[in-house]
Amino acid sequence: MGYTFGFIGAGNMGGALARAACRWRRPEQVVLTDRTLDKAVALAEELDCDIAMDNAAVAREAKFIFLGVKPQMMGDMLAALAPTLEERGGGYVLVSMAAGLTIARLEEMLGFEAPILRIMPNTPAAIGEGMILYAANERVAAADVEEFCDKMVGAGRLDRQEERLIDAASSVSGCGPAFVYQFIEALADGGVACGLPRPKAMEYAAQTLVGAAGMVLATGRHPGQLKDEVCSPGGSTIAGVYALEKGGMRAAVMSAVLESFEKNKELGKQ
Repeated sequence: MGYTFGFIGAGNMGGALARAACRWRRPEQVVLTDRTLDKAVALAEELDCDIAMDNAAVAREAKFIFLGVKPQMMGDMLAALAPTLEERGGGYVLVSMAAGLTIARLEEMLGFEAPILRIMPNTPAAIGEGMILYAANERVAAADVEEFCDKMVGAGRLDRQEERLIDAASSVSGCGPAFVYQFIEALADGGVACGLPRPKAMEYAAQTLVGAAGMVLATGRHPGQLKDEVCSPGGSTIAGVYALEKGGMRAAVMSAVLESFEKNKELGKQ
């Protein structure tokens, strides 16, 4: 049978997007595989979708073929898939989520021109709160881009971006969740230091991040303005803001994004 979505790689990111695809409520249209077959079997059972025994089966049967492997493994995988895709001729779109690898580089690895969507998702896609950046080459039909976005809406927000900015954008949205988790943990640790039970401190910290981010998106107001509205003159919040500024929080966060961006560029050269 033919599938709408096929996933080669059921790791953290591939698994997150497979969950989002199944949120489309058509798990029977999703197939996946992984080099660790037990991992693929466990995820397929969780999602009630199908499993393929090898990568070539996914490449033969799926319309949108997600390439969920590390950048350094992509060349060998595409070389192995090339005969299957050439024999198929068309009716598919390759979807790469590999950091740093441009569409041109992917075609070079494949050995021929092919319809390719390059996406940079993040793991919150697993719960429908992801940020997915995407770029398409001219061989991807507009109708296929529209179908992809429509059926992946369960992953969260999708935004088309110039490919030249994908690495920079993913340094914020793709790497950012790890930075945010560190902040949540630190915020909760502060609560524990003040005497809160850890489970409550973690709950309060996480929900505070959810609410604050929601305010930025819902109001469209600058976060600096929203911050100012919380800081009463001579109050406890401005005292805490001062401590963060003194500790160099802004510079540390900006440095994290810049370091991630440089690493993305480095991965693209491998």
